[in-house]
Amino acid sequence: MAPPTRTPRSTWIEEGLRALAGGGPDAVRVEPLAKTLGVTRGGFYWHFKDRQALLDAMLETWEQLGAQGVIERVEAGGGDARTKVRRTAELIFTGGMIPTDLAIRDWARRDPAVAERLRRVDNRRVAYLRTLFGQFCPDDAEVEGRCMLAFSLVIGNYYIAADHGGSTRDQVLATAIEYLVA
Repeated sequence: MAPPTRTPRSTWIEEGLRALAGGGPDAVRVEPLAKTLGVTRGGFYWHFKDRQALLDAMLETWEQLGAQGVIERVEAGGGDARTKVRRTAELIFTGGMIPTDLAIRDWARRDPAVAERLRRVDNRRVAYLRTLFGQFCPDDAEVEGRCMLAFSLVIGNYYIAADHGGSTRDQVLATAIEYLVA
């Protein structure tokens, strides 16, 4: 008889991030995750000491994928700074990262350690945008303004419920991004 197959650590983390995106940190519980994965919760303890260890691993993964991972993917595609800004927006808007990001932002309002991690990630993201905008904007104030607008666009887009006349949300976002890189 073959030994039982363990659910990989990364699968627990991915499912934890999905639960976080859907219901915040309180939704990340071992028993429901095990049920969703179709495994016993005993397999969880092969990879994590406790729930906090899973939460920490989830935040590490989010930080890596949401900051350095995006930057690496954008850079791998090559192109000039304007192309990279567009690619960054495309990855963020279509990559499915925003629900998790928003859940972490909400969590950070109540947890100082999460708030510090969020600040670190946001600073890394803005630093990257500064390098891109700085390649075609000679004015430091304009670079900061474009960074703020780009970041606000990404986060605020999910809180705006307004209709856009005869345009779709995707069309409006594409126009906004073109203004940022003009």
